[in-house]
Amino acid sequence: MDRISGRFARVEPRRHVRQLALGLLSDLPRKNCWTIAEWAGETTPDGMQHLLGRAKWDADQVRDDLREYVVEHLRDDQAVLVVDETGDVKKGTRTVCVQRQYTGTAGRIENSQVAVYLVYAGRRGHAAVDRELYIPRSWTADPDRCRAAGLGEEAGFATKPELATRMITRFLEAGHHASWVAGDEVYGGNPTLRAALEERGTGYVLAVACSHEVTTGAGKFRADTLVKKLPKRAWQKLSAGAGAKGHRFYDWAAIDLPDPATGSRQLLIRRNRTTGELAYYRCYSPAPVPLATLVRVAGSRWRVEETFQSGKGLAGLDEHQVRRYASWSRWVTLAMLAHAFLAVVRADEHARHPAPDALIPLTCNEIQRLFITVVIRPVHDTAHRLSWSHWRRRHQARSQASHYRRQAAQA
Repeated sequence: MDRISGRFARVEPRRHVRQLALGLLSDLPRKNCWTIAEWAGETTPDGMQHLLGRAKWDADQVRDDLREYVVEHLRDDQAVLVVDETGDVKKGTRTVCVQRQYTGTAGRIENSQVAVYLVYAGRRGHAAVDRELYIPRSWTADPDRCRAAGLGEEAGFATKPELATRMITRFLEAGHHASWVAGDEVYGGNPTLRAALEERGTGYVLAVACSHEVTTGAGKFRADTLVKKLPKRAWQKLSAGAGAKGHRFYDWAAIDLPDPATGSRQLLIRRNRTTGELAYYRCYSPAPVPLATLVRVAGSRWRVEETFQSGKGLAGLDEHQVRRYASWSRWVTLAMLAHAFLAVVRADEHARHPAPDALIPLTCNEIQRLFITVVIRPVHDTAHRLSWSHWRRRHQARSQASHYRRQAAQA
């Protein structure tokens, strides 16, 4: 809180942002302005709603502070920047940038809001350091709708790889270093993103589809055609990193891709040792690197899934109930900050106090539980609980009466 307090000119938003961040770390089953305000001891949610909607502060400046905080505590010379998108299922049509679209969260087409995140993944831990909301064409084609949701005149359509390029550029131009970028097929299949990374001399291991075409010394081939030409001796058993049930071993092979430009380029293939399922990656590095290095970077992509899972499960990343862009960016930034706090504490505890043999190292889930119950311990009396019960019922009564009046006027 000391790190970001200078972004708030008045004491009221400084106090409310601290309460909101603690509320995001709480064990509340549902996190929104109402529940967090009650948990924090506020008499109404007005202060929390004002902080997200009308108070004067810049969420992008807080995002920059978050990025500095994460890099400072999780610094790694071989860190990987992982890009990926996640969707939040929403109801209605007024929430900023919502539309029916595919989201991996639901595994199908749903009415949802999609954002692209940038995760800093090092040996000490991982946390999100940037975010960009995906603005569909159905929104950019309707300027009135954009203005109503708080999107500025400069807001235009950008593909997810373009949003990823924007965030990576912002990270590197802030003076930070990252040796590698990883991402799934959405990003690996985009030649503009790959060219931008090569121009900066930043290595990448980006997934591509089996139909992706690459040029070898013998001509142009689809990735799934090339793999059939590999001899048995080309495959090596290597771990893509430790998982919950042990090391994730796969068979790996790499094919060199000649290119007149500087740098080393390969097509990396991963084969599941049980099912035989194949996955493909386009790789680039300024200088040749061992196969084990490419495998490590490819395995780092799963860190973004862990970040989404813990960010949503522990810090309410997806529980925002806001409609305008400013409120969305503020909520998401503070949720990222809350999760980064857990990741940093976890990294520091692992370094300073290694767990004994009979215990696993502290996890973010356990740190959150201990922090709230031992350090914060919010306790409220019966009068506070009853006051909030009355407030909710009054608000719901006004809302119900408003709906009935609107229905009568339309009739």
